[in-house]
Amino acid sequence: MTLYDYIIFVVYFLAVLSVGVYFYRKNKDREDYYVGGRSMAPSHIGMSIVATDVGGGFSIGLGGLGFIMGLSGSWLLFTGLVGAWLAAVLIIPKIKAVDSKLGMLTFPDFLKHKYNKKVAMAAAIISAIGYLGFTSAQILAGAKLAAGSVFANIQWDIDPLKLALYVMAVIILLYTVLGGLKAVIYTDTIQWMILLGGLFFFGVPFAYFKAGGLSALQATLPANFFTLTNISWVQFTNWFFTIVPIWFIAMTLYQRIYATKSVGDAKKAFFVAGLLEYPIMSFIGVFLGMISRTFFPDVEAEMGLPMLLRDVLPIGITGVVIAAYFSAIMSTADSCLIASSGNFVNDLIEPYLLPKMADKHILRVSNLVTLIVGAVALLIASSFATVLEIILHAYSFMVAGLFIPTLGAYFWKKSHPHAALTSMLVGGTITLIFIFTNFSLPLGLDASIYGIAISAMIFFPYSYVLSLTSKTESIKNVRHY
Repeated sequence: MTLYDYIIFVVYFLAVLSVGVYFYRKNKDREDYYVGGRSMAPSHIGMSIVATDVGGGFSIGLGGLGFIMGLSGSWLLFTGLVGAWLAAVLIIPKIKAVDSKLGMLTFPDFLKHKYNKKVAMAAAIISAIGYLGFTSAQILAGAKLAAGSVFANIQWDIDPLKLALYVMAVIILLYTVLGGLKAVIYTDTIQWMILLGGLFFFGVPFAYFKAGGLSALQATLPANFFTLTNISWVQFTNWFFTIVPIWFIAMTLYQRIYATKSVGDAKKAFFVAGLLEYPIMSFIGVFLGMISRTFFPDVEAEMGLPMLLRDVLPIGITGVVIAAYFSAIMSTADSCLIASSGNFVNDLIEPYLLPKMADKHILRVSNLVTLIVGAVALLIASSFATVLEIILHAYSFMVAGLFIPTLGAYFWKKSHPHAALTSMLVGGTITLIFIFTNFSLPLGLDASIYGIAISAMIFFPYSYVLSLTSKTESIKNVRHY
């Protein structure tokens, strides 16, 4: 990177931080901080959804997949298209109907309405921990991008990746702690346009021609990199069952549904987000990863793309495209940080520790908790090697614990709070055990699939038995009186 690229990079981040300061002065209460005052336009929400979901973690991760398996890596975000459209059709009308009456702030608020406080508390803990993992993934993604580009030539007695971790954490924390969701959504719109424009108009064309065009890529890369079948059914199944359910339980998505004015606006936002994920961003990401392999075949897969952006693009363009990738990282990091903070403050701290505190003071507590969550996320990020590893572990934990009870809350009248709580805790806990003990699971399927199956085997029979018991007791009470 040249001096011009560094100037572009610094100016961009100063502008983003100034937005955080602006909304720090504008936010009046928790509704502003966590659900954007419930007045956001669908265009902003749609851009924010895709910026949050794809973000830096999947952007860097997609580059790594393109490096390893070629165009077939794009199937990762096909699951995002499916998840977004299913959620738009199946759950948005239901959740907006409840939200219009109760004015909800979090995903556990919905479960508290459908079940009880205990279920909501368990969901809040699972969601808060899961989003802590997501935030860590974004910090690591930003650090890898910075270590491979911005800090690559700095001759200090410190590992560039470690330096980049601290720098990214500070930037993300300052901006998010100050701004809240309204700042997040507005800047997500701009940041997604920067990312898409930077990659489509600059990153892909310059890298493609620098590599020598299609013939040079075909001569350098394996033939199966140019097909969509270079993927096993096990890998696709793992992605599908790990990612699609997240659209039914993601705190970041519920916050954006609450932030819209109507069911129609929320649906439009989700439909747009799905299309932007697949095919647009999915193929751009993996294609750049493929090109990076032709230049840096021996580096770690997720480092190929940052190095490509650093060395291949012309002066000035490098700063724009790298700023675009950092914008994606911040779009996801700030949303995940706000989601985790919202779970801790609104679902755990305020109801049980600060029930009578005024809203203006709760807002400051929210700022402090966001700062603490970000600091813990930095510690987690420093202990993992790959971005996708953190993301998929966090997804697995959340979907295994929350997906089945949430489906029950939406679609099954016999769903019972005790069954929901039990299946939630058992499904999430067993999945964590599978993940961290490296337990060898049959067929090579992801731990989340077995966690979901176990959760379902507990939830549905247990709910049915409890509903029969409740019905029998009601009949006895009627006869007694």
